[in-house]
Amino acid sequence: MEDTPLMRQLTRDHARRKQLEGVDFGAPETTRVITIANQKGGVGKTSTTVNLAAALSMGGLHVLVIDADPQGNTSTALSIEHHAEVPSMYEVLVESAPLADVVQDVPDMERLSCAPATIHLSGAEIELVSLVARENRLRNAIRDYLGHREDQGLPRLDYVLIDCPPSLGLLTVNALVAAREVLIPIQAEYYALEGLSLLLNNIDLIRQHLNPELVVSSIMLTMYDARTRLAAQVAQDVRDHFPEQTLATTIPRSVRISEAPSYGQTVLTYDPGSSGALAYRSAAHELTIRPAP
Repeated sequence: MEDTPLMRQLTRDHARRKQLEGVDFGAPETTRVITIANQKGGVGKTSTTVNLAAALSMGGLHVLVIDADPQGNTSTALSIEHHAEVPSMYEVLVESAPLADVVQDVPDMERLSCAPATIHLSGAEIELVSLVARENRLRNAIRDYLGHREDQGLPRLDYVLIDCPPSLGLLTVNALVAAREVLIPIQAEYYALEGLSLLLNNIDLIRQHLNPELVVSSIMLTMYDARTRLAAQVAQDVRDHFPEQTLATTIPRSVRISEAPSYGQTVLTYDPGSSGALAYRSAAHELTIRPAP
């Protein structure tokens, strides 16, 4: 049989399909709060957030997605209402509304819920500046919400995934202070590692001053084009620099992944058999079997 990139992809997909058949994902001992961050835009941050969340919930886990990006793309991809009148993360961060007031269940996805972002959130960066304990507002809101679920007899959340804007303002700082772990999606292209050192420096500063428990637990290669030598070279560079953190699963460059949000869906419901859907399920499974920091 010819060894072409397409054949390799088909072989990989077949192996993944077999490996994931009937797999239930193991629940972590305590709720894992993971911020998906990269101040470089267009690296697949939102796709990673929504598709990992969907894959984890399909694997039997309870997941909350927090959309802390004023663009609201995460809310759109999960088919969550987020027009200006909807209570959102703006009310939580600026007006101290309880998270329980804004969380919505994701349609047709058991165990998955989302706290949406609306356009009001774009003003939150400025409004947060004058507030007391402005960096801790998201952390406190999540802590109170986990307590609220327990009081209500609701199932414990296994994962909280936070999507943040492609900048290093107060919304991203809140997201990094609220989490124990950072997952960094990196596009497999020439400038991939550029800008990463800036992000790592900022994570270091947050660890020193605001959140000593924060670690970069996972790095995920996205938009991976197996046909190019460049992608393989970038992947190798990332693995050399971060051997412990880099996930074995790479996310392929895929039309299906890009199309799904315009239908208000994740790639896992839009085209469950596609390479992109299988890759995200495989990455989510890998995330659950790696020890939590």
